[in-house]
Amino acid sequence: MKYCILLTMMLLSPPPDSLMVAFWNMENFFDPFVDSTLSYNDFTSEGAQHWTSSRFYRKRNNLYKAILAFSQRQPIGILGVCEVENDFVLNALFGSSPLKCYNYRWVHYDGPDRRGIDPAIVYSKDLLQLVYSEAIPYRNPNDPNMVSRDILYAKFFDYHHDTLHCFVNHWPSKYRGELETVEARDCAAAIVRHKVDSIQQMIRDAKIIIMGDFNDTPDAPCISEVLGAKLPSKDHSDTSLINLFTNPAELGFKGTIKHQDSWMIFDQIIVSKSLLYNDSLYCTSSDARIVHNDFLLQEDPTYHGQKLNRTYIGPQYYGGFSDHLPVLLLLRYSRKSP
Repeated sequence: MKYCILLTMMLLSPPPDSLMVAFWNMENFFDPFVDSTLSYNDFTSEGAQHWTSSRFYRKRNNLYKAILAFSQRQPIGILGVCEVENDFVLNALFGSSPLKCYNYRWVHYDGPDRRGIDPAIVYSKDLLQLVYSEAIPYRNPNDPNMVSRDILYAKFFDYHHDTLHCFVNHWPSKYRGELETVEARDCAAAIVRHKVDSIQQMIRDAKIIIMGDFNDTPDAPCISEVLGAKLPSKDHSDTSLINLFTNPAELGFKGTIKHQDSWMIFDQIIVSKSLLYNDSLYCTSSDARIVHNDFLLQEDPTYHGQKLNRTYIGPQYYGGFSDHLPVLLLLRYSRKSP
């Protein structure tokens, strides 16, 4: 029935000539309410962060204004997000703000994170039909007590009869130290690679998008070796994954996060080779960029240059946007497409 409805919409509406894909770590986008099911309730009015309703709605307003700006008020086909608490915050942002006119829907599952923050996939129901979704659990056989965010997977059908496979990730951080957490990110990468392999065994040229906050740079072994995301090249095999966020000079900015005086690209969009060298739905390396609107940044008096306009730094409230910059990719439809 849903397929029939989408097919009718395709016949009545002119097909789009492009599809915008983006990802953003929204930095602790919590509701202001106490959750009795969690031991962590710092983001409440009585909690350590003194997270009030007014602070929540200021954050919501900052986020929707930023999304309208970097999308240039066009509908985003797929927007992966992370560090969102629940359906309430997603509805406040995408269903009860000026973004509601874009008919966004979302995929979200409550996950095991200690703080209660999860990944989610937001999509335009005017551009895509959700076919299937699941939360893929993080399980590390070498450290069964390790808890981390689920990996979110969704399959979509678009106006041009293409099927898109999308993964949204928020891999284990380096909070306990880089060397101490390498194996945890390797494990997350292996989980995604296994799912990708299973898809490509059925459909060799499947169109796959892997996005997220990987808590590591494109040249890290977890991404370049375990996941197998390579530099763009026609020489790779048909089932290769291509990382479009390896060269800051082509992305328009130095990084997506800043630690002291160093910018790093932790937030990336990786695609299957079938999306890079294709005659229907395709992209080029120049279609990827780091979003760096002026209002997302501020002067850095300590380490010079610019730093992120954050909501918090430790316990100190600043009322900004996020501690990560968004990343964006434009997928294009060939004129040869039906």
